[in-house]
Amino acid sequence: MTPTATANKSRPATRKVAYRWVRQIHLWVGAWGALAAVLFGLTGLFLANRMGDHAWPQGDSRETGTLTLEVPTDAQTNPKALAAWLRSAYQLDATNVRGGRPEGGRVEGRDVRQPAKWSASGGSARKSWTLEYVPGNATAELKRNEQSPLAALLRLHKGVGGGLFWRVLQTSFAIGMVLLGLSGIWLWARGRTPKDMVFSVMGLATLVFFAALGLALA
Repeated sequence: MTPTATANKSRPATRKVAYRWVRQIHLWVGAWGALAAVLFGLTGLFLANRMGDHAWPQGDSRETGTLTLEVPTDAQTNPKALAAWLRSAYQLDATNVRGGRPEGGRVEGRDVRQPAKWSASGGSARKSWTLEYVPGNATAELKRNEQSPLAALLRLHKGVGGGLFWRVLQTSFAIGMVLLGLSGIWLWARGRTPKDMVFSVMGLATLVFFAALGLALA
């Protein structure tokens, strides 16, 4: 048997092995990605219809308490120092820290200068906290809020709250959906010519997808 014939014979076997592997990935990841699809699909519907005359409910958030904290001098240097002080003094681990700049504007024809404001926030999807601090002040205001179950789920969809375990789970969901989509496209395209792929449901879906994406980004 010539080398060319051997190579030609091995190609179908290699393709069969690749097909079995991709199919197994699609099946196993699909079982995991399906859970993500249901959760993120439902919460995505609520978020996509959060505005307008017929807006869908977004859940409720109620303030459960406010507290004025005395900020030590060493925590007033920068936002990171403020977050470190919150962690050590009150066991509040900030997942989002922002350091704003002074803002200006005009009110009734007069120039108004707003002072810079730092903010730090954290907590879980259900119970959250926010601290606002104006640099130079001796105190900062800490607000605590509690979200309803629906509001908490929408926060999880946006990656707000949930802690380390949820972020790992969310990342695995995202990877699962990507693998599910890629393996599905590979399996669908198997045995089809480029012409078959262009003039098909997949071709039409791809065209509509990129058209909508282009309009959204315009």
